[in-house]
Amino acid sequence: MAPGRKTPAGNCAACREPGHTYRGCRCPAAGRWCHGFRAATLDFARIEQWWGAHPEFGVGVACGPAGLVVVDIDAHARQLPGRDRLLPGIGIADTVDLAGLANGFHTVGVLAALRGAVSPAEDETTLRVRTPSGGLHVWYRALLGHRWQCSSGSGGGRALAWQVDVRAHGGYIVAPGTVTEAGRYEAVGTVREPAPLPDWLARELERTGHLPPAGLPTPRPVPPRARQAVLAAAGGRGAVDRVLGALLAEVAACGAVAEGAGFTEKLNRAAYTAGGLVAAGLLGADEAEQVLRDAAERARPGQERRYDAVIRSGLGAGRARPLSPGGRR
Repeated sequence: MAPGRKTPAGNCAACREPGHTYRGCRCPAAGRWCHGFRAATLDFARIEQWWGAHPEFGVGVACGPAGLVVVDIDAHARQLPGRDRLLPGIGIADTVDLAGLANGFHTVGVLAALRGAVSPAEDETTLRVRTPSGGLHVWYRALLGHRWQCSSGSGGGRALAWQVDVRAHGGYIVAPGTVTEAGRYEAVGTVREPAPLPDWLARELERTGHLPPAGLPTPRPVPPRARQAVLAAAGGRGAVDRVLGALLAEVAACGAVAEGAGFTEKLNRAAYTAGGLVAAGLLGADEAEQVLRDAAERARPGQERRYDAVIRSGLGAGRARPLSPGGRR
């Protein structure tokens, strides 16, 4: 993690070039930590090299490869949303008094109570980490064979509860002991190991869309020979990079302007284009997501919540309409 922050340490200059991705990147072999959680490793020699040279760095854990599902409970002072967004998918009648309901500790507590379970915030069987902002990270081991997905609060996409995020595949979590400008991430209680994900919580995560839909058709992979033929006919991989690279450059350029640069619109356009290339078998899904995240992070550092939803929405819409490297659908 970058010194004093909860975001990954920045990429090197070469890795910030539009169109560059973690795939085939030479930085790991050279001992560099580029591409955020994509650089996660269990190589102790490399870990000692990184933190030996930069003891001021914090520690982030890539949840997917580590087999983790982390419930991130926030305690921000914000106005209550509509009743339908407090516990997505669970109706709360107008006759129910919401006085005193103020943050994620309350909403996840209500959800647990409805299921006759212990709230994750009170689960003393697993690792819990207090955040500098007063929130809590509750760490669990993922069920084998389940590719749990991340979510944020109770926005327009998948969500567990208001002011409750989920960190899983494709996300990372700050490790206890890491110090930021806001304070230290501290383990609470006596347990220091993640417990298995409780059955009731797994059912809630599945109910709220944290697993890929079983019936959702996925693009069939294009055989290597066919893919090369398409690329050659369209001008090669360079054509793909040019189509997407120009849009990514526009997104990254928004970093020069704090507001009014059209960041959301430009990121959505880039994500929609990337989704079309993925659907056509001309770009890997992971690669598409990573280059979009890299460009968005350069433009709006530390604002994952702002741009993650835009990326997911744009990619999803684009994958419904395959795109050729020349930009034609």
